[in-house]
Amino acid sequence: MAELRVAYADESFLAHDGTGVYVLAAALLPEASWEDARDVMRDLLRAQRPKAPPGAKLHWAKMPARARITATKTVADVGGLHVVAVGAPCPSKRQERARAACLKELVRELYDFGVRVLRMEAREKELNDRDRAVVNQARQMLGLDAEGFRVEHVPGPVEPLLWLCDIVAGAVRLHRLGESMYREALGDVVLDFDVVTDC
Repeated sequence: MAELRVAYADESFLAHDGTGVYVLAAALLPEASWEDARDVMRDLLRAQRPKAPPGAKLHWAKMPARARITATKTVADVGGLHVVAVGAPCPSKRQERARAACLKELVRELYDFGVRVLRMEAREKELNDRDRAVVNQARQMLGLDAEGFRVEHVPGPVEPLLWLCDIVAGAVRLHRLGESMYREALGDVVLDFDVVTDC
């Protein structure tokens, strides 16, 4: 039986009528490296926020520039592959539609890499249900052999592998908005592609 492959994903977006972009980044790491990667992310959290309360997590949006450089270099050192869907436009109040467009295409790409389980950061139940509906639509587009693909939602604070994705998504979003140093620090661990959101 083929190995069940799992990817982890998180998003970063700027909703704006002219320059909005939605980024959905998925991390593909060998399962044998998961615990080491989690430890690296926890160490990074402790280094950046020594007094972080229990249940805290790394969050790109709250990092100063120097911490972002360290974070992207750390992710590059962890390795693996980060498959990133970049959707535009992402108008104000249309980010869920942009997310759906990115998620559909991300499922297609991940399926081609052999992924069958996508773990995403949990949001509200209604929004989680939307993700599941989008994945079901994507499965139908892929055909009957894709019936095994599923999405699972996990709390962000308890899964450091999601922090990897948050860092990559944030770096790619800023790159698309003209700030490239963080994306460059990631090196060749990122494979990003454009998605037309029709928003």
